[in-house]
Formats: sequence, structure tokens, C-alpha cells
Amino acid sequence: MLRILACGTRACDGVTRRELMRIGALSLVSGISLPRLLEASQRTPGGRRGRANSVILLNLFGGPSHLDMFDLKPAAPAEIRGEFKPIASSLPGLEICEHLPKTAQWMHRTTLIRTVSHGYNSHNPYNVLTGFTGGNDRDNYFAKRTDHPSMGSVCQYLGIVPKDVPGYVVMPAHPGFSQGLRRAGPYGGYLGSQYDPLITLCAPTFEKKGAFYDPVQPAGDPLLPALDAQPDMTLARLDGRHSLLDQIDRRLAALAESPDVVGMGDFKRQAMSLLVSSKTRDAFDVSQEAVATRDRYGRSLYGSSLLVARRLVEAGTTFVAVNWECAAETHGGHWDMHENNFGMLRGHLPVLDQITTALLDDLDQRGLLGSTLVIVTGEMGRAPKVNAKAGRDHWPQCGFALLAGGGVKEGLVYGSTDKHAAYPLDRPVSSGDLVATIYELLGVDPNLHVNDLSGRPIHVAHGGAAIREIIA
Repeated sequence: MLRILACGTRACDGVTRRELMRIGALSLVSGISLPRLLEASQRTPGGRRGRANSVILLNLFGGPSHLDMFDLKPAAPAEIRGEFKPIASSLPGLEICEHLPKTAQWMHRTTLIRTVSHGYNSHNPYNVLTGFTGGNDRDNYFAKRTDHPSMGSVCQYLGIVPKDVPGYVVMPAHPGFSQGLRRAGPYGGYLGSQYDPLITLCAPTFEKKGAFYDPVQPAGDPLLPALDAQPDMTLARLDGRHSLLDQIDRRLAALAESPDVVGMGDFKRQAMSLLVSSKTRDAFDVSQEAVATRDRYGRSLYGSSLLVARRLVEAGTTFVAVNWECAAETHGGHWDMHENNFGMLRGHLPVLDQITTALLDDLDQRGLLGSTLVIVTGEMGRAPKVNAKAGRDHWPQCGFALLAGGGVKEGLVYGSTDKHAAYPLDRPVSSGDLVATIYELLGVDPNLHVNDLSGRPIHVAHGGAAIREIIA
């Protein structure tokens, strides 16, 4: 077993679990799931051509406050409008938060959806990564075999994967890592664990001890799981992974006649080659970047993750999800701001402003933005009224999604909200609609159905429809 060197044990849901991860549950380290991923890569995609080759999705875990970021209401009462002032953006007529000045200069190149609305009041990224909003909070704290598959998993199922780098990566660790949970959302679910992502590990450090509602930022880099959780892991340590595969071979000896096992040896060898390939290692080796580039992204865990995400899509990875989390008793690295909403945002927003625009600038300068869809969103918004602890509570009825590149229109604001940013006035967007749009841009039929464990055909976008108005 590997211990995840993460940061704490609690989110506002109050669930506590030991911070342990079984090695067999690590995607692309298990001798079963990784070879099956390689088998999946032999599938033939459906022939649709998408506008995007890759997706980078930044999920702000906890629920970012839409009306303190992208839908300010300066004319509302003080308990609604909050403490921040709007500033003009590069898109005429659009104002956003004063603490996002670099993002403001990018708004003429983006699509801003102001009306993401659903009923899933949960911190699990289940709705963000699958489009499903019919679950409930506590049932989705722990991923299950019966869960719906993520977008990245569906892409792998369809064979939309490169041959020499991982096709689907989640960073800097599995959602829930900082609380000892394995939250629903990023996995293959009933399609099978062979379609799980490569999930990196992390060992974040902090400049000081804070508190749950104190925005102390984690520093560090995402770490390849095959290289273990230690930053100084060397390739010589990979011998242990070969030993692990040998153990699995012995356990499968009794099943040698099974169709699922016959011929798996070749895929195991490909799996090991994928994990130790120079192209994969190079993608994670941010030391190859110029100092100026590293400084542009910053040295936060999430800046480093987005830099690795750029390197991955440059190498051919299809889907990268970065989960901004780190919820702990001593570090408020999350977006679940029931208290000190404005103090936390003063800490978070400059970092978000830096790393998002660094990614967009970098992709644009390298000629990758047109083929890479970048999305910044969260699982919900925050309540219009500021509470007695200067926080904002859960509010899935309205939230935002910021999209750029990858075939979306530039300079578009989609949907409007009421005077308190509480509910959409027009063009509400469900989680399924957003997921269907991402599928469409990737060239996946958003009307596709896949079978669950009982053989029932399930719509991959869960009733959602692609938002044609935002597609260029």
C-alpha cells in the first residue's frame, strides 16, 4: 500500500477517512487495468471529426462563487454584492472581478456561460466529469463500479487514445485525496476500470500552517504513480512494478483459460512501456521548461499541474482533468467557502488568474489553443446572500463555466441571471448540456449510449444536448 502525502482529513461534508490508497486501485499501475487500457486503444473511433483534439478541464473543488468572479451584481444590496468591485474586460460591455485582471484581458477570446444550473448539491465532481446529476452527496463520496463513466473514460472506451502517452490523466491526485476519500466522477464506472485515468500523486508543501478557511496555497508538482509518491524516485525503483506484475501473473494462473486473460501478456508489456516511455516521462518533467515559463505558471501545485497538462496535450493526450482541492484542517486550498469567502478569494483568485492565463498564453503561442479546449468550472456556485460568517453557502442553482479554444466561439457571454445571480433568466445549461458540448467538440456523438452493468443503454450525456450557439 502507498500512503498519499496529502493535506488533512476534512471537508465541510464532515467525512473522515484514513489517507491510504491500495496500490491495486491506482489506475495505470494495476496489472489488470492498464493492460485493458491498451486493449481499449485498439478500438476504432466512430469516424466523427471534432474541432478539439484535447481537453484541459480545471475543476474548482467546493464550488466557486460565480457572483464574486464572473457575474458581479454591483447594484444589489451589500449582503448580495459582496466586497469586490467589477473591472472592464477586453470584451466590450463585460465586467468581471477586480482580482482577475489578466483573465479580464482574455475575455474577448473566450465563451463565458453564466447559467450552469442543476440540482446536484454535492462536492463530488461527478456532475462535472459525467454530466449526471441524479446522485446524492454521501453516496458519491466513494467511487463505485456502478457509477457512470467520465468523459475521459468514454473517450478511452471509444479508442480515442494515443499510442505512446496516456490518453486520460487526472492531476494532482484523485478527487478526495486530501480527505482520504475517492470521490465519484473520474473513473470508468460500469464500463470497467480499464478505462480509468492515469491518476498522479502529489506531496504538497505549504509555506505556513493555516486553517480550513485560510487560503494557504500548496506547492509541488504532480508525480507519476509509476514512480511512487516520493519526489526523488528513480527509474531503478520500477523493478518493483515488474515484481508486482509477476505477482499478478501468478494469481491469474488459475484463470489462464479465460478469454479475458488470453493474450494479455502483450498488453502488459505495452503497459509497462507506456509508463516508462521517454515521451510520458518527458511530459511530466517540468525541469525541461525555461525558468521564465515556470515562473509564468508559478510554483503552486495547480500551476505545475496545468503546465504538465500543456505538456501532455502537446504529446498527444486527449483528456486532462485538474482538480483544485486540498481541503484540510490546516490549509484552506479549496473553494467551499462557507466562511471567509472574500478572504479566501483574495488568496485564490490571483493564483487562478495567473495559472489560467499562463496556460492560455502558452497554448496560443505554441499553436495549440485552436485544438485544445480549456474549461474552468466547478461543481456548483455559491449562495447569493452572504452569511453571518462572511461566507457563501452551497448554490447549485447557478454557476459558471469559462471555455476557450478547441472550437468554441470567442467573445461570447451565454445566458443571463436575475438581479441577485440566483437563477438563470434565460438559456439554463445543465451539467449534461456542458458534457454533451465537450463530447461534440471532441468529435464524440453526444447522443451516444453505452450499456451499464445490467445491459441497459445509458446516454453518456444524461439527457444533455450540445450547446450549438457556443460552437464556432
